[in-house]
Amino acid sequence: MLTFGVVSPHPPLIIPEIGGKDIEKVRKTTAALEATAKKLTATKPERIVIISPHPEYGYEVPLYYLGKELSPAIEVEKILVTNPSYEYYYELGKKYGKEIEKTDQRTAVIASGDLSHVLKTDGPYGYHPAGPMLDKLIVKAVRERDAESLLHLDPSFLENGAECGLRSILFLFGVFEGRDYATEVLSYEGPFGVGYMVATFALRQ
Repeated sequence: MLTFGVVSPHPPLIIPEIGGKDIEKVRKTTAALEATAKKLTATKPERIVIISPHPEYGYEVPLYYLGKELSPAIEVEKILVTNPSYEYYYELGKKYGKEIEKTDQRTAVIASGDLSHVLKTDGPYGYHPAGPMLDKLIVKAVRERDAESLLHLDPSFLENGAECGLRSILFLFGVFEGRDYATEVLSYEGPFGVGYMVATFALRQ
């Protein structure tokens, strides 16, 4: 049984012990994750599926916030993004969604990933105009539940936009495909040149 979906950024600096004073610059993100953690816990998941383009911090950072009120014994399945195809992860999400529906185990899905890494000249990869444009498109697509618009973006535009989380997000879209659900973008910011979005996918009652 599918209970909830979350899009979470995963920069280690949003963990207080790592970010230190810099965490003040990402308060929108941390506040959104704390609010989302309560919503996630309220759905009483028995299993978490988390997909990330990076091992280690790609799982640990989202769960630092989202797992605070969950049982330490909760089952966690980790999926590492290794295939370059965006379509592949959308289709894989559909398969997971069907499998989740076949079981009574309450399952929540977390899409771990940052958006563009080229939002500012002093960011990790500098600035490219494709970066802000790509982030606007991703945020809009999540708000409007429009996976299709993300599946047909020009490859060069995607490369120039330098994102890391779109495959995870498309996986989450795939999981919810065919269901009556609502999305909410709780926050978006990019103070360090990398886009951070927190969003929820919730089934309508």
